[in-house]
Amino acid sequence: QVQLVESGGGLVQAGGSLRLSCAASGRTFSSYCMGWFRQAPGKEREFVATISWSGGVTDYADSVKGRFTISRDNAKNTVYLQMNSLKPEDTAVYYCAATQGNTYASGSLYDYWGQGTQVTVSS
Repeated sequence: QVQLVESGGGLVQAGGSLRLSCAASGRTFSSYCMGWFRQAPGKEREFVATISWSGGVTDYADSVKGRFTISRDNAKNTVYLQMNSLKPEDTAVYYCAATQGNTYASGSLYDYWGQGTQVTVSS
């Protein structure tokens, strides 16, 4: 069982930056691949980024490539999402998720989810 708690969301102007954190409980965090997803009002949840258990493999949605960076610190049981050059279309609730599988882009393959943190980008 893994419990995930996101933090770091907030209101930022377009072009600004935010860093989201996701703290995980449990002693087996380093065995999980982690992902970030987001859901805007009236839209389906979409993949943002994923990272392997070691941090050596990452993948991003095309819409965030070059602007967002996913990373993890297994000693702190935490995964991060550094978001730069934010755009109004990045406004959404951001969720982190954990899977004992691979670095999936499909949310249906993740086993555990956090409660989400709101990110609002003003124009």
